[in-house]
Amino acid sequence: MPRTEPFEGHTERYESWFERNPLAYESEVLALRQMLPPGRGLEVGVGSGRFAAPLGIARGVEPSERMRLLARQRGVDAIDGVAERLPFPEESFDVVLMVTTICFVDDLPGSLNEANRVLRARGHLVIGFIDRESLLGREYEAHRAANVFYREATFFSAREVSDRVRQARFGHLRFRQTIFTPLDEIAAIQPSRPGHGAGAFVVVRAERDA
Repeated sequence: MPRTEPFEGHTERYESWFERNPLAYESEVLALRQMLPPGRGLEVGVGSGRFAAPLGIARGVEPSERMRLLARQRGVDAIDGVAERLPFPEESFDVVLMVTTICFVDDLPGSLNEANRVLRARGHLVIGFIDRESLLGREYEAHRAANVFYREATFFSAREVSDRVRQARFGHLRFRQTIFTPLDEIAAIQPSRPGHGAGAFVVVRAERDA
């Protein structure tokens, strides 16, 4: 079952995070933009379009109706669907983007296999996620039960994400990271750095095997 209830019932609370943490949000967008190749793109778990819109991703899949409506207001063609059963034929896209989506899917291997299916040969999968082993990731994990969104989440380390992506027949993995301080201490947009292990928000880009 898609984990939509928190997003349906607490849409305003979800949106308010971006308003309260604009520099963290812009840091994440910057890191994603640096890793996003050109081409026809799809965001899986597009949410309210907070990432697809500034990144120029025109299509999105999202199971939450209220989130889809917000994404459409931001100019994203968001349709109903889940990561494990994407409503597109094979080899439809050059890029599949997933931002903080992997922690909410029911079947991560199935979701990554679906991303592989709808990508063209040499297409790219780009995943943004909170590294469970980072300071922020450990904080989210420790207080997960008290958070209406993260009580439903499963957090992953960068190594675990790397393993799952490779198992789904992707290669040529590249990593960037950002958010190196607690959210309430961010004083400016934080440039991303290669690799992982220091930043809370990690982006991995991988190429679909031919």
